[in-house]
Amino acid sequence: MDGRASDLPRFRFDRTVPDDGYCWWYVDVLSDDGKLGLTIIAFIGNVFSPYYAWARRKGPADPHAFPAMNVVLYGHGHKRWALTERRRDALSRDATSLAIGPSQMRWEGDALVVEFDERTMPVPGRIKGSVRLTPSGETPQIFALDAGGRHMWWPIAPASRAQVTLEHPNVSFSGDAYFDMNFGARPLEADFDWWNWSRAPTSRGACVLYDVIRLDGSRQVLALDIGRDGSVRDVDTPPLAPLPPGTIWRMPRETRADAGGAPKVLKTFEDTPFYTRSEIATRLLGEDVRAMHESLSMPQFTKRWVQMLLPFRMPRRFV
Repeated sequence: MDGRASDLPRFRFDRTVPDDGYCWWYVDVLSDDGKLGLTIIAFIGNVFSPYYAWARRKGPADPHAFPAMNVVLYGHGHKRWALTERRRDALSRDATSLAIGPSQMRWEGDALVVEFDERTMPVPGRIKGSVRLTPSGETPQIFALDAGGRHMWWPIAPASRAQVTLEHPNVSFSGDAYFDMNFGARPLEADFDWWNWSRAPTSRGACVLYDVIRLDGSRQVLALDIGRDGSVRDVDTPPLAPLPPGTIWRMPRETRADAGGAPKVLKTFEDTPFYTRSEIATRLLGEDVRAMHESLSMPQFTKRWVQMLLPFRMPRRFV
C-alpha cells in the first residue's frame, strides 16, 4: 500500500484548508432493521459546488467562502435531501466543534454529536434532528489517495454505533455508523477520474474499500480490515465485481468482493449523472455483509450541463 502518513496531526475541526482545497467530515448510519439510513457531510470548500468551481476558474478561491452541510435521510416515505451552501460568515470552528449556519458537529466527551436544521431541496421542506455517534476506537492511520499526497483520507471511526433522533420528520433509529474525513490541496477533478468506495460492518469491526483511478491512469486500491479498537490490517485486494448502473442516469458502478461473491444492489439512495450512493449486499472477509457504497465520476461532474443542473439541488444562501 502506498501513501500512509502517520505523522499528520490528530483529528481537529480547525485544520488549515488552503486556497482551491477542501476538507469534509462524513457520517453515515444504517438502521438495525435495514429500513432507514442517514448521511451527513460537513464541507469547507464544497467539492461538488458549481459556485466554488466557477470561483476557481477566476483564480485561487478561498474554500472558507463555500461551506455547506449535506444532510440526507433515506427510507420509504421519509426521503429528505438538504445541501445549502453558505457564506464565509456562516462558518465557525475550533478544535472540537464546527458550525455551518444552523447546523453543527462537536465532540461531547467520547461521542460525536451532530445537530442539524436544514431546508430540503428540490422538494421544499425541513430536516431537523441530531445524531450521537459513539466510536469504539480511533484509527490512527491517514492515507494518501494520490501519489503526491495532495488528497488525504482518514477513516477515523469506521466501526461505530449511533442514535438518530429527528423532529422533522418524527422518526428515530439506531444502527451501525461510520465517521471519516477527507482533505486536499487541489480540486478533486484536478487529479481523479473515478472512484468506488464502500464500508461494511463485520464481526471484527469494519471492512473499508477505497478504489481510485487517477487522471494519469494509475490505480490505487486500499482494502482495510479495521478492528473495533481502531487497529488496521491490510488485506489482499478483492477482485472486481460488477454492479448494475444507476437506474435513472445509468451511471456505471462497480465494487470489489470475495472471489465467487455476487454483490447486488439493495437500495439506490442517490442516482445522479456523476454520483451514486447505494446499499449493497456483498461478501467480504468471508462474511455476508451489507455495505454503504458510492461511485463518483469526476469527468461527468465537470460537464457543463451537469454544472448547470446542480444549483437546483444545492442552492447558495447569499445572506
